[in-house]
Amino acid sequence: MNWKAKLQQRQISCFLLFFLLLLAAVVVSVLYGAVQVPFSTLIEAFTDFDKENQLHQVVLSIRLPRVLGAVLVGTSLAITGALAQGITQNPLADSGLLGINAGASLGLALVFAFLPAAGYWQILFVSFLGAGLSVLIIYFISSRSKQGATPIRLTLAGAGISALFISLSQFIALQFNLSQDITFWSLGGISAISWQQLKLVAPIFIASVAASFFFSSSVTILRFGDDTAISLGKNPRVIRLAVSALILLLSGLAVAIAGSVSFVGLIVPHMMRFFAGENYRKLLPFSAVGGAFLVVLADFIARMINPPFETPFGAVVAVIGIPFFIYLFRKGGNLG
Repeated sequence: MNWKAKLQQRQISCFLLFFLLLLAAVVVSVLYGAVQVPFSTLIEAFTDFDKENQLHQVVLSIRLPRVLGAVLVGTSLAITGALAQGITQNPLADSGLLGINAGASLGLALVFAFLPAAGYWQILFVSFLGAGLSVLIIYFISSRSKQGATPIRLTLAGAGISALFISLSQFIALQFNLSQDITFWSLGGISAISWQQLKLVAPIFIASVAASFFFSSSVTILRFGDDTAISLGKNPRVIRLAVSALILLLSGLAVAIAGSVSFVGLIVPHMMRFFAGENYRKLLPFSAVGGAFLVVLADFIARMINPPFETPFGAVVAVIGIPFFIYLFRKGGNLG
């Protein structure tokens, strides 16, 4: 067996391991919480559902949509981070660090203040608009130099815009007495996720993830420079535009569901590169599973810290992510 076959076999084994870890985390998250559910009851909830059984209701109406929401959010954020790092060649790229989440959160704050009766589609639309506005401002600021939009300039511009938009969100919260709602979204939480919300966002999520996989080879080519991409018949500008649209869709979707959650898109792709390498056809699936696992695990930890009260899982992710970010920043974005 040559080294390529051994490498492929190792990658398949690692991917299956991560997928099994994700399944285990999903099952544990459904079983445990303020109320513990026996495993036999979990099986019964699927095979012989009884609407009068309170534990069956807990499993299918509360915990399962919550866990699936965590999977969706983790997958979206991890793929977003990997794509952002690929098209910008910025190893510190993340939808939260680049201000995209803050822009989407500002849009949500405006909806809460001026359209309190808005439906979920309106919330999603304004979240996407806020994310897009944030990206435009950040790229405009970071590119106003001879060096262009360097990784450090993008990160600093993102931090500045994030601070501005978060401040505006807090100002709106104070003016319209929305502090509790805005705090929930700014810290991240999926306790209120429902089947109806999942049904609305699932088509956008599936289409965006499928499109991300479609562009995975093109993003890999961009690593070798625009000249190489052009020589291979690719249009770098079109690739970046299309992938940027996918980043906005996935990050806006994640914020609309769970609020502003940073570091998932930074941590997961870098960790998964150790197993998948730099080929985005492999990196994106690894990142998707790793991101889902991280958010499901963080949400479970947040629920178990002080039951029956809940800690926003975004805070748990931040505790993990901040030391990693500092380490990566000191290494210049290189883990090698």
